[in-house]
Amino acid sequence: MRTTIYFLFISAALLLSCNDQKAKSTDTDEKSSYFDYSNSNDQKTGGIKMIPITTPKGTFNVWTKRMGNNPKMKVLLLHGGPGGTHELFENFDGYFPNEEIEYIYYDQLDSYYSDKPNDSTLWTIEHSVSQVEQVRKALNLDKDNFYLFGQSWGGLLAMEYALKHQDHIKGLIIANMMASIPEYEKYAAEVLGPQLPPEVHKEIKAMEAEEDFSNPRYSELVTQHYYTKHVLHLPLDEWPEFINRSFSHMNPNIYIYMQGYSEFGVTGNATLKGWDISDRLDEIKVPTLMIGGKHDTMDPEYMEWMSTQVQNGRSLTTNGAHLTQYDDADNFFNGLIKFIKDVNDGNFTEN
Repeated sequence: MRTTIYFLFISAALLLSCNDQKAKSTDTDEKSSYFDYSNSNDQKTGGIKMIPITTPKGTFNVWTKRMGNNPKMKVLLLHGGPGGTHELFENFDGYFPNEEIEYIYYDQLDSYYSDKPNDSTLWTIEHSVSQVEQVRKALNLDKDNFYLFGQSWGGLLAMEYALKHQDHIKGLIIANMMASIPEYEKYAAEVLGPQLPPEVHKEIKAMEAEEDFSNPRYSELVTQHYYTKHVLHLPLDEWPEFINRSFSHMNPNIYIYMQGYSEFGVTGNATLKGWDISDRLDEIKVPTLMIGGKHDTMDPEYMEWMSTQVQNGRSLTTNGAHLTQYDDADNFFNGLIKFIKDVNDGNFTEN
């Protein structure tokens, strides 16, 4: 009798174990649709689409690449510059897929992977906003799924887009971009410049006064003393390959035309001179995240203030610089992902 009970006990234990293994196997075998591109029109290209953009000077194609599938959370990434590339965001690959957030790389017109008409009449905020709207329509992004992320110049562009088309946006993220060029210039002149070694600051200002921007010494000083503190808060030999590659692909023509030569402000007749929408921030009603960095070229306190001016704002300040998606990636992505999911789940609250 005791032997029979023993064998019954062992049999029951084995049966429970098998059922548990089957449950685990079923859980493991369930496939996520996140990376399933089957039957999509961009399957053969791995998510890449060249989107035709209609302009007053003709139709040109811009490069986009979709990463993943999520019908409720789709993030369009607007790169900086003007004239930069999507490559600055390549480390999003290390964070968003695990959260199953769909995101779309996008090179704006005249950037490295897109067509380059090289026509300065197209280098305007108005045309750039129109371009984003055409991309949105082509990718079927709408108020139920569309998150717009913009960094630096991309942040300026995202704000301008929101002021015109926010009815199409589910959530807005502005990273490392103040709402006022004059305030940015003031911060650079009064706070960041004086933080440089006095002799370096003096030499840089002297060359700027002479408009000697092509002098290799100017580039050397700015790169070694300014970029390593306020663009990416790391020594140059620790800058990652994808960021260096993006800088090597920068289009200087559009950058100089709109921004100018200096990192301390907009120079000469560059077209972004005087841009300021700070008094219009209260028109933005969609949930908005403002991201700044303690070492940024943009004033982090001003970025926090911006979050109080929009109707539904939240602020995130990292320990990074202008490219804080890399030099303080954990804080950056934790805050960004939380914002996206809070909005998606209906749990968004202001700071």
